[in-house]
Amino acid sequence: MTTHTCDCEKLAGQNQADEAELYKQLDTIIEKHKNVRGPLIQVLHAAQGLFGYLPEKAQVKIAQGLDVPLSEVHGVLSFYSFFTTVPRGKHTVRVCMGTACYVRGGKQVLEKFQKELGIGVNDTTEDREFSLEINRCVGACGLAPVVTVDSDIYRRVKEDKIPGIIEKYKNGAGK
Repeated sequence: MTTHTCDCEKLAGQNQADEAELYKQLDTIIEKHKNVRGPLIQVLHAAQGLFGYLPEKAQVKIAQGLDVPLSEVHGVLSFYSFFTTVPRGKHTVRVCMGTACYVRGGKQVLEKFQKELGIGVNDTTEDREFSLEINRCVGACGLAPVVTVDSDIYRRVKEDKIPGIIEKYKNGAGK
């Protein structure tokens, strides 16, 4: 009988150490901004840069550290679309759903991305490779339907091109 060893405990310990380090960095950020007037947005922005999103634990720590109500933190998070409370993928796919893109097949393009990635809108794949979002307008109506992946722009996207687009980012090549 062979014994299979797993480094799961080691990995879990490493993740906890990484998380502890992130929270130490957050403490430093909070301390730096504590006596600055109106620091909440700057601290939230820096925290999102650290974690990639704003977990509940970080929100509570920020509220306590800046001596502001948690409801104020939640209010800012819900008002500004830049902030996210869910983990984001390494790559963000945005499908334009403005009028021109919608009329020229944007809905079908979105559905194909959902099927290929196995996620819904505003979701992230389990491996945190991709997040899927919609845009209301990219401002490139003559190129409809338009998809952006990170800062790369894809024009006149057809459903049959979507698996190839996704594969480029899985392989780390980008556009």
